Amino acid sequence: MSRNTNKIVVPEARQALNQMKAEIASELGMANYESMDKGNLTARDNGYVGGYMTKRLVEQAQRNMGGQQR
Repeated sequence: MSRNTNKIVVPEARQALNQMKAEIASELGMANYESMDKGNLTARDNGYVGGYMTKRLVEQAQRNMGGQQR
């Protein structure tokens, strides 16, 4: 049983977050991440995707706070 307690604060961002997740997974060699059974992936593989998403989101926030756009 999977229980996702993460709530998206800005629901309009859901599509962009899902796209980012798919791009990162692809970069990590998981080309069909969206259709994969996440229960069959290792915690490390799932953690890599989430970790890289967090890293990119923090980088984007820092750029925005610094007035820099990429």
